This record gives sequence, structure tokens and C-alpha cells, in this order.
Amino acid sequence: MKERIVPSSWVEKEGRRLDCGPYLSGAIEAKLLLAELRAKKEPLQQLTRGGPDGIFHAGREGRKYVFDEDYGAPFLGSTDILAADLRFVALISKVQAAATPKFAIERNWTLITRSGTVGRIAFARPDMHGMACTEDVLRVVPDEDKIPAGFLFAYLSSRFGIPIVVGGTYGSIIQHIEPIHIADLPVPRFGDRVEKEADEKVVEAATLCSEYQDQIRAATQKLFESVGLKDITSGTWHKGAPDVGFVRQINSAASLRALNFNPRFVQLCDSLRAHSWRPLGELCMGGTLHRGGRFKRIDADPQYSFRLIGQKEIFWLRPEGRWIARKSVGADVLVTPGTTLVAARGTFGESELYCRAEFVWGQDVERAYSEDFLRVVADESVVPPGCLFAFMRSETAFRMLRSVSMGTKLQDHHPEFLNALPVPYPDKRTREEIHGLVVNAYEKRHRSVELEDQAVALVERAIMGGD
Repeated sequence: MKERIVPSSWVEKEGRRLDCGPYLSGAIEAKLLLAELRAKKEPLQQLTRGGPDGIFHAGREGRKYVFDEDYGAPFLGSTDILAADLRFVALISKVQAAATPKFAIERNWTLITRSGTVGRIAFARPDMHGMACTEDVLRVVPDEDKIPAGFLFAYLSSRFGIPIVVGGTYGSIIQHIEPIHIADLPVPRFGDRVEKEADEKVVEAATLCSEYQDQIRAATQKLFESVGLKDITSGTWHKGAPDVGFVRQINSAASLRALNFNPRFVQLCDSLRAHSWRPLGELCMGGTLHRGGRFKRIDADPQYSFRLIGQKEIFWLRPEGRWIARKSVGADVLVTPGTTLVAARGTFGESELYCRAEFVWGQDVERAYSEDFLRVVADESVVPPGCLFAFMRSETAFRMLRSVSMGTKLQDHHPEFLNALPVPYPDKRTREEIHGLVVNAYEKRHRSVELEDQAVALVERAIMGGD
């Protein structure tokens, strides 16, 4: 529980607001520090394209979701703007997207979550350009004749910008902010050197993140094409044979669940087995291909802890998680570089994360991961880990993993069927090339995060008088 004593002058400056938000967020302290700063300061709305109209959201409108990429446009939710891989975002009708121009976002905009968890900020990178985005995200459109877009993002993301953004929230159950709440947010100006350097770092970070996206998609495409196949799409899957009214002769009592024998799944497996393939179990290290163990979550200070990542956060560009005591967990919360982690507990909603895959590389190995992940650890004498991940992230693998589910409400994977799943298996040279594409992509992704951090640190030093 947070508590503090505030002077009456603060209450007066905040228009006699009596809710706690502005006084506990750090917004007032940030405003006071900026007021003392010698640098020129300008209201945010004077630096956006079209003035106040350059800060907006799309407005409330019912969404018409579709499954087929031929009829759908990618639609970013408030959590999706934090995601690294945008392959799996929901689709809304192209007709609706075209009829609602405010849905579309452009590269170099700053995106701010405005409902629920307020104040999460992302820079619209090139691969986001033209995508539709929820009304729960504010768009801040920089006038690049007045201010570099990357510098504005770095400032709004800093420990001086975020508290002021969050300090304008209102509402009891679900928190909100509106454009008017940040229109007069003070933006300090530091001249070309600082602003240009921060802008270059942020723009380069956005470019690297888009290249990461392109490369992992290329790796998956190369894997399938190398054995004469093509990854399916969501639309292809939903157009397939129905899951009801079929007959199947089974030779084992391992499962009597119709889902595990549905025609679409069987046809998908048959198509893979008609080309070069190996069973998933043979490609993994012995004793792996299972979820982690259960453990108590005991909070502790970071120096005595691991940062625990769950199924939702792992897909973010900057995974967040609680700090749990190292002494309270076993060694299986840590994974080795190159491990593929699959969200292994959930439900079948199209937008649910259940059966989506992520690759652990670089600083990711320093984090702990919950028991709800399937650990897919490649046997490197058989297949490089990046090559195996290129398959596990595919739409084909996603649909197959869901088809071998067992359980009632929360699903899990049937171990016998899981081990037998067919995986495309190209020649050795191609496997190594695919692995290289994936590893290079993740190094670009991590470099992207580093560059953003450097830009924010540069702006914070300038505000504190360090530059």
C-alpha cells in the first residue's frame, strides 16, 4: 500500500483532484523538476501534426473479426503494441478497417495505452505501418518539422514523461486517459545534438525490430519450401474439413477424444509425412519436451531473485515479470540458449496464446519461466535449435499442437501424440542456414531494445543536467 502526505498547493495545481493518482504517480515531482529546467519547454499539442488533432484515438466501434487473411486486416490490441512478433495478431474485416481511417497507424507514431493498464508506450515501427489499432491506444503523431519523432518517443518513455502521462488517469474500476489529459504535457527541448542522436537510436531500433520480424518469417518460409511444402494460413485451416461427423479407426486407447483425430489434423500430418520429416520427439533432447515443475512464488528483492516470465509477457518485446526468490524455485525454471518455449496451458480461443512459441536467446536465458511452458530443447546433433523454432512458430505447428490437446477447461498436450508430431526435415546445409537466420533475427531484436534504452537514458541525462 502506498501512502504519502502532500502539500495543499499540489491539490490546488491539480484542480482540487482528490483521487490518489496524480500524487502517487510521480507526475507532480516530474512537473516541478521540468519547471526548474532551463531548457525551453513546449506543450505536446504544439509539437503534433495538426496541433491538438495530432493526439487522438480511434473512437468506440464494434469490431468485426474474421479468420481469413484474404478478408482481414491485422488489428493491434493494447497488448499487441508491446509484442515483438506481430504474426499472430487478430484480424478485423478489411471493409471495416477501410471505413474507419482512424484505426490505421503509421510508422514513427508514439502509441500509448489509454485504458486499463495506462501508460505503456511503443514506437510504431515500419512493419506496423498501415495496421489497424484499437481505440484503447492513444496515437501521438509528431510534426517532424518541429520535433524528431524518435526523440519525442524517448522523452515520453522516460521516467519524466511516463509519470505525467499516467498522472492524468481517471476512473474507479477501469482507468482511462483522454487526449486532453496529455495535450499540455511539457516537452523540454535540447537542440539538435541530443534530439538527433536520440531520434537516430529510436528509428534504428524500430528498423532492426522490423528486420527481426521479416527474418523469422523468412526462416519459417524457407523451412517449408526446402521440403516442397508451404505453411498453412488461418484461413486455410478454417476452410478445411469439419471436425464433426467423421469416422476414424484407432489402434490405441491412448485417447478417445475426437479432437485428436479430426480430419484437418490428420490431413496436415499426412501432408508433412509425404515429404522429408522426423518425429518431434526424435529432434529433442531426451527428458525434455514437457512442462516445467510447480513451485511457490515467493517475492524477493531483485538481487536475490529471478524475474519470472509468464505466458503473456514472454511475447512482449520487453518481457515483464515479478521477482521471485531464487531459493524458492528449482533449476527447471531456467532454460538453455536456443530453447523453444511453447505456451502449454490455456483455451482454444483464436486470440489465445495457447500453443504459440517463442525462442530463448541472449539475455533471455537470465530470466526464469513458469511451469506453463512446454520446453522444446533441440538435440543439436540432429537439428539446430533455430531450425526447430522456425517450425514451432508456424501456423502449421500451432494447429497441430492444438489438435493434440487433452483436458477439460484448461488444455494441455497429450505426451504420446506430441512426441509423434511430424516436423519438416531439410538437408543439413539448409537446417544451418535457417538456424542462422533465426539467431541473427534475435540478435537484432535484442539490439533494438538496447538502442531504445540508450535513447531514453540520453534524454534523462539531458534533463538531469548530465549532458
